[in-house]
Amino acid sequence: MMHSISISRHFLTAVSCILLLGFTSACSNSKDDHQALDSSPYRSIFGENVLVFDDSMDQDKIKTTLQALHRQQKHNEFGSERYALLFKPGTYNLDVTVDYYVQALGLGRYPGEVIIKGAVQSVASTSSNGIPNKVTTMFWRGAENFKVIPQNDETIYWAVSQAAPYRRMHVAGDINFDKGSWASGGVLANSIVEGRAGLTSGQQWMSRNSKIGSWEGGNWNRVFIGVDGAPKDAWPEKPTTIIDKTPVIREKPFLTYTESGDYAVFVPALMRESSGPSWINTNEEGELIPIDSFHIAYPEKDNATTINQALVNGKHILLTPGIYELNETLTVGKANTVMIGLGLPTLIPQNGNIGLKTKDIPGVKLAGFMVDAGPKLSPSLIQIGSEASNAQYPDNPISLHDIYCRVGGAVKGQTETSLTINSNYVIGDHFWLWRADHGVGTEWMEGQNKHGLVVNGAHVTIFGLFNEHFQGYQTLWNGEYGSTYFYQSEIPYHPPSNELWNDEGKPGYASYKVADTVQNHRAFGLGIYSFFHDEPTVSNNVRLENSMEVPDHSGIEIMHISTFAGLKGGINHIINGLGPSTEVGELKHFDGFKGNEKLSQDKKSR
Repeated sequence: MMHSISISRHFLTAVSCILLLGFTSACSNSKDDHQALDSSPYRSIFGENVLVFDDSMDQDKIKTTLQALHRQQKHNEFGSERYALLFKPGTYNLDVTVDYYVQALGLGRYPGEVIIKGAVQSVASTSSNGIPNKVTTMFWRGAENFKVIPQNDETIYWAVSQAAPYRRMHVAGDINFDKGSWASGGVLANSIVEGRAGLTSGQQWMSRNSKIGSWEGGNWNRVFIGVDGAPKDAWPEKPTTIIDKTPVIREKPFLTYTESGDYAVFVPALMRESSGPSWINTNEEGELIPIDSFHIAYPEKDNATTINQALVNGKHILLTPGIYELNETLTVGKANTVMIGLGLPTLIPQNGNIGLKTKDIPGVKLAGFMVDAGPKLSPSLIQIGSEASNAQYPDNPISLHDIYCRVGGAVKGQTETSLTINSNYVIGDHFWLWRADHGVGTEWMEGQNKHGLVVNGAHVTIFGLFNEHFQGYQTLWNGEYGSTYFYQSEIPYHPPSNELWNDEGKPGYASYKVADTVQNHRAFGLGIYSFFHDEPTVSNNVRLENSMEVPDHSGIEIMHISTFAGLKGGINHIINGLGPSTEVGELKHFDGFKGNEKLSQDKKSR
C-alpha cells in the first residue's frame, strides 16, 4: 500500500512538470508582484538585493516588504532574481517567509541574538490533479542563525526539498519539514529544536550536529549524525541510520554584525568527534574576519577579471545576490581564503571554462553559492585542487558548504562533471548536484553531463550528498578513505535505451560507483531511486543493473541502502549483483555490504 502511494506521487510529479513550469513562469513574470517590492529603505553596502533590517524600524513596513517579496518569489523557480534578508540583533514580531533564491540570516554572533517571535518558514507549495501542498520543487533557499519563538504554540513549517538548508537555528517549539504531501528534502544542521521535529510524508531527510526534543515520521531514508535526541535505530521497519558522533566538521562561515557596528564573517573552527550544535554553550571557537578584508562583489559591476584580481591581492570574496557570467575561471590560490555568497549568487562559465577552481592549498572555505553550466562544454563546474594534488592538510582542510551545481533548468548548459575534488581531506557540508529533469536543457546529450561528483582525493568526507540525473555515474569515487553520510540520488529519467546507456554491457550506470582499485571506503544511509518514463525509454524497457557498485575489499563498508522504482522499468540489483530486483512500486531496504564477507542475499535484504 505504501509503495503504490509513492508511485502515484512521483508519477504525478513527472507528468505535471510542464504544467508547473507554465505556472511558475506566469508567477515570476507578474508585473504587479515585481513592482510591489521596494528594497530601497533597507539597502546597505551589500547592494539593492540585500535587505538589512533592525528592530528599531517600523515592523509593519518590514512585514509589507516581506510579503511583497514572498508574492514575487514563491513560484519563481527559474528566475534570475536573488535576495538576502539580513536581520541585525534584536527582537522582531513577524513571520519571515523564505522562497526561491532567498536566504534569511540573523546577524548575531549566536542565534539567540536575533529573535523572531513568529516563524522563519517556507510554506509555498504547488498542486495538480487534485493533490495540494506539494513541495517537491521547493528548492534553492535557506535560513540561518535565528532564534524562533512560535506564537500560540503553532508548528513552524520549513516545507522544502533539495538545496534548502535550515541551519544554525533555535526553534523554541515544533517544526515540520513537509506539508503532508509530496516532499523530497532536506537538511537540518547545527540547530536546536526544543519540541518535535519531523516529517509526515517526506521521502528523506538528513540531520547533523543538532539537538532535538523528538523526531517523528519519514518514509524512505533519514539519517542522523551527531544529533542529541535522535530516534532509535529501527532499521528496516523505520529506515533510519544513526551515527552518534560527527567524525570531522567545520561549520559554515556566516556574516555577523559586531558590537562596534561593523560587519564581519565568522569562520567556525574544525571539530572532531562532535555532537550537538557548535554554539550551544556560546563559546564557539573560530576566527572573526572584518568585512574590509573582503572584496564585496556585485553582479552589475564585477566579473571574473575583477574578482580574480581581488583574490591575487589577498582579499576574501563576498558575492552579493545575482548572476555572474564568467569569461574565465575564478582561481583561489591563497591558503585560508573565504568565498561566501549572500542570497544564492550564481556563477555561469561562458567559454567552456571551469567556473571556479582552487589550488591544492589549506583552509579554503567556499559557502553559499550556485554554479550553472554554461553554453559551452566545461570539464567541471568546480574543481578543488589540481589533478596532481598530493598535499596533506588534515588539521586545516578545504571545506565546502551549501554548494549547488546545476545543468539545465534555468539556462541550457553543458559540463562533463559538476564537482571534481582532487585535494585530500576535503569536507563537503551539503551539496545538490542536479542535471535538470524539467525546465530548459533537459535533452539527452551523448557523451556529456556524465557525472555529478568525481572524487580523486583521499580522506574526503561528505555530509548530505544529493546528486541526480547525470548520464554516467552520479558519483564516481576514485580516492582512498572516503566517507559519505547520507546520499540521495535519482538516476536519469530518459535514457533512450540500454543499447546507448550501458556500462560495458551492464544496463545503465550505478548511481554510486567506488572504483575497483579503492581499498577503503565507507558510506551510511543511501537512497537511490529510478523513475524511468517517456519515449523511447518506456518502449525500450530501460533498466538499471546495480544502484551501487563497490570493490570487494575488506576496507569497504556500506550501511543501509534504500531503493525505490516508480513509473516504469526498475533496478535489477542493489549492490554488486546482490540483493533482489526493485520493481515498479517496490521499496527495498538492504542492510549493507562489508567487503570480503560472504553474507547471503536473504540475510542482508529486507
